[in-house]
Amino acid sequence: MSKMSFVLYESASGYGLFELVALDEIGTKAKDVQKTISDLSRFSKVMKLKAFQPFTNTAGALEEINAVSEGIMTENLKDFLVRNLPKASKEGKKAKFTLGMIDAKLANAVQEGTGLKCVCDEIVGEVLRGVRNHLTHFIKGLSDMDLNRSQLSLAHSYSRAKVKFNVNKVDNMIIQAISLLDILDRDINTFIMRVKEWYSWHFPELVKLVTDNYMFTRTCLLIMNRKTFTEDKVEKLTEIVGSEDLSKDILAASKHSMGQDISDFDLLNIEKFAKRTISLAEYRQTLHEYLIERMSSIAPNLAELVGELVGARLISHAGSLTNLAKYPASTVQILGAEKALFRALKTKGNTPKYGLIFNSTYIGRASQQNKGRISRYLANKCSIASRIDCFLEQTTNVFGKKLKDQVEERLRFYEDGTAPRKNVTVMQEAMGDLEEQYPEAKTPSSSKKDKKKKRKSTDSMDVDGEDADTPSKKKKKKDKKDKKKKKKDK
Repeated sequence: MSKMSFVLYESASGYGLFELVALDEIGTKAKDVQKTISDLSRFSKVMKLKAFQPFTNTAGALEEINAVSEGIMTENLKDFLVRNLPKASKEGKKAKFTLGMIDAKLANAVQEGTGLKCVCDEIVGEVLRGVRNHLTHFIKGLSDMDLNRSQLSLAHSYSRAKVKFNVNKVDNMIIQAISLLDILDRDINTFIMRVKEWYSWHFPELVKLVTDNYMFTRTCLLIMNRKTFTEDKVEKLTEIVGSEDLSKDILAASKHSMGQDISDFDLLNIEKFAKRTISLAEYRQTLHEYLIERMSSIAPNLAELVGELVGARLISHAGSLTNLAKYPASTVQILGAEKALFRALKTKGNTPKYGLIFNSTYIGRASQQNKGRISRYLANKCSIASRIDCFLEQTTNVFGKKLKDQVEERLRFYEDGTAPRKNVTVMQEAMGDLEEQYPEAKTPSSSKKDKKKKRKSTDSMDVDGEDADTPSKKKKKKDKKDKKKKKKDK
């Protein structure tokens, strides 16, 4: 530190500028500084309050603290430092003091904006820690209760400002929905297998006749005791299974079944469990519809390209739509196959060609030799679609449809060699469709074309106007060449 030094302390109440009066007494090592700041009487002799500027309201305090957290010097802070710090004796000379600050980014911003020499090291951190501990002693009229209240109020405001809530881009809802959907799929399959095993003791032939799980559970609820199942229930059974012949086969099988008899009390428990399973299956259907709706509003292009389920799993695995948009296409390609990737790197084997995108229909349709190529191409298009969904203001699936067509064209190219369209032409078509859907969304390329046309017109005007009377550069070059040839001939 220099001969005279200052430190800046940013608190919830305002900016405080403190002057180090006796630098020799505070010490040059962290342990010596800690001993000094622990003793208030000793520290108050070393440190003096130079100036304090309180925040007038919560909005102003929030604005200042946001700028401090991002390493930006506001005009208010600049004015405070310029007014209260001593000025140089002559213009152009550097100040004979240094300013200690806790944040290196803010220190760089202050040094660039004011020209002051700023220091950010361990000694400054210990000094500011002492200022924080004894702040109410230096500032008159500021009690510990007032300081705690201002800190709590500013902390709440700062947290609310950082947690930005956008109703139209709530990708967290997609993450929760797809996670719950996967859990429900696993649990519903387990419960239905339990219903099948439980009811098959009474009517084992029904498992082979009705293969669909949901349909089987509903059929169990309708039949229950096979001995009481008569032709009166055949019509209702036809509505469930969708075939009159199948319902008649079930009726015939119930009369000649090899299953054992079950008491009404046991059938009652099977009925309760089957009803719970059906209610879970119906809720799973409504949750799937909810997921489709959320994907169409948050990531419509990604949903159009690879489907709602695969797109939601990609977002969930990445953590958010923003994280997925930041991933390169190579990461999107193997997203979900991390274990196989690290195992291959450890054993020096072949790395995986695809992760979660394997569940899309395109890789299954490709031949074995082209699966890696189509997965790489599909991951590239998924990366583009996620970035469009994340950063485009309009909610549209125009780009997703065009990207889907490109993947279809690439599949045809691998099969019969049909040349696909270029990406530039496809994106131009998508931008045209977007302008038709949203007239206010104009492409920046059109404005660039207009500027180029204007430049061409001005160039032609210059040629017609100024350069018409004077010889062109080409003519001057020809004249110089002719003069050189004449000299050589001489």
